[in-house]
Amino acid sequence: MRTRPLFAVGAALVVALTSCGAPGSGSTDSLVLADAYELGGYNPVAGYGAAGEAKVYDGLLRLTGGTGMPGFEPALASAMPAPDAGAMVWSVPLRPGVRFSDGSTFDAADVVATYRAILDPASASEVRSSFSMIDRVEAVDPLSARFTLRHPYAAFPAKLLIGIVPSESVATPGPATESPLNTAPIGTGPYRLTALEPTRAVFEANESYWGGAPSVKKLTVLYVPDDNTRAQRMAGGELDGTSLPSLLAATFAQRMSVQSNTSADWRGVSMPARDPVAGDPAVRLALNHAVDRRAMIDNILGGYGRPAYTPFAEVYGASHDPAVSFAFDRARAEQILDAARWRVGADGIRAKDGVRARFTVMYNSTDTLRRDLALAFASDARRVGVEVDLEALSWDRIEPRIAQAGILLGGGSEPYDPDTQAYNTLHSPPLDRTAASPYDNASRHVDPAIDVQLDIARRSVDPAVRAAAYREVQSRYAQDPSHVFLVHLDHTYVVKESSWTMSGPILEPHAHGVTWGPWWSLQSWTR
Repeated sequence: MRTRPLFAVGAALVVALTSCGAPGSGSTDSLVLADAYELGGYNPVAGYGAAGEAKVYDGLLRLTGGTGMPGFEPALASAMPAPDAGAMVWSVPLRPGVRFSDGSTFDAADVVATYRAILDPASASEVRSSFSMIDRVEAVDPLSARFTLRHPYAAFPAKLLIGIVPSESVATPGPATESPLNTAPIGTGPYRLTALEPTRAVFEANESYWGGAPSVKKLTVLYVPDDNTRAQRMAGGELDGTSLPSLLAATFAQRMSVQSNTSADWRGVSMPARDPVAGDPAVRLALNHAVDRRAMIDNILGGYGRPAYTPFAEVYGASHDPAVSFAFDRARAEQILDAARWRVGADGIRAKDGVRARFTVMYNSTDTLRRDLALAFASDARRVGVEVDLEALSWDRIEPRIAQAGILLGGGSEPYDPDTQAYNTLHSPPLDRTAASPYDNASRHVDPAIDVQLDIARRSVDPAVRAAAYREVQSRYAQDPSHVFLVHLDHTYVVKESSWTMSGPILEPHAHGVTWGPWWSLQSWTR
């Protein structure tokens, strides 16, 4: 679960203007899109494009579109991977005749090198823990790779979406964040990076792409972090499209197309176990009943979302337990706090054994949606006698304090299986934190009963066993919540009308922006 720009370092594909037409006119083979995330960081070893959204790379598999949970289909694999009977060994046949953007030939050695680099501690990859089920990866021959896992893992296809890099580019071990791939990516994907500046990146179609040259020939990434500035530039005709918070996007409804995609992306508040207030089980449970999720959806999301009580969205079918929820009930929240001896003081704020019911929640200072949700959370908490101090900070200032203060988090980076949606968020922190993202289980909450069920579901290949275990996780979580989950978002986009025929929707991960939305399969557009 990531919450800062790495989730979406691939989030901005923006296309520069050409001389043959104005943006959005439909008479040009270029598009101009703007996004909120910094440019660069185009290195899969560091986690870029883990959900398959990277336009300069291909994974072994790619997602199929449609409503509900998407499927997988071969990309650099020539056929779907074949697991053994226990889902411990996965054999992947590879597509022949594929070349990287530097002209080198793709083969099994590149698959091996990419995954080994992700798992190498020297890379310091923040997605290393997400691939911890891999014991080893080997080249059987130039067009066949084999993954041997540490335990059965039915969700393994979701780990084959990340982009493959040339073996030569990762031959020298070192921090992934310092690799030349971050600013000069070498992939097999439908686009190539041809220029990179702090506020602008240009991508051009890979005319020799194995899947066929894209019809959209030029893409430029404009880094526009401020929501209102993106809206102004959209209104001024500079852009063909952008991502905007839902209420701001809705203001364009009479002039342009406002589109929304369902996601398993959630927003919620971590409740750090070390804090004497946020770590108190009674406070955590009470605040889950104190927050008015429906008001947040109506007033902050403009109706584009659903209440979140756990990381499990309805899209997970039998693995989702609709009976698990926290009713909005301030009286019940107050009763829980009263029973736990949190007494209301003269100023309306509770205290217990000399400890004031007060804790801090941090949120990213550039994210207006998180700001508004944090303000609503603090207001609801105060109504039941809990004081929440809000701090707007950059991610580099938030990260060192994860274990000490709450965070307005986002999650669902790889939502294409319940395991990848929930395991790192709810499983007890590993003893070796160096193998995990600092945002994994940001509350640092420990519940062995949940751990057991998550591990049963992770290791089983029986869908019924997995679904039952996940429902048990949710039932147990409702008794002792570690977070206050608030909403599942719909991601909203504003699009200028054009003659392009776009693809349909897809379930989106936490990382959204203009590599998702209407543009998630830009390389397949026609007109």
